[in-house]
Amino acid sequence: MSGQGPEKRIENKIKRYLDNIGAWHMKVHGSMFSKAGTPDIIACVQGEFVAIEVKRPEGGTVSELQKFHIDAIHKAGGHAFVARSLEETKAYFKENHLV
Repeated sequence: MSGQGPEKRIENKIKRYLDNIGAWHMKVHGSMFSKAGTPDIIACVQGEFVAIEVKRPEGGTVSELQKFHIDAIHKAGGHAFVARSLEETKAYFKENHLV
């Protein structure tokens, strides 16, 4: 995985974890065909909608548009959060009874 930035490394760890727990997931690639500010990873975990915005541990800033989408997902009954590490993801899943 050399040449990858810290955010990409965290994202890959999270995707492997999702595979290991049997979750369906996809990476959202920003383009003119996608909604700006959509979280990086969209998943279905134990029948629950989950959206994960991945940020690097140091200096990764969540934009206002990303915050808006995270809030909108919560209001719609889904799970959405910012993860700066695989450990944060595991802790969120445990806290919200997703594993």
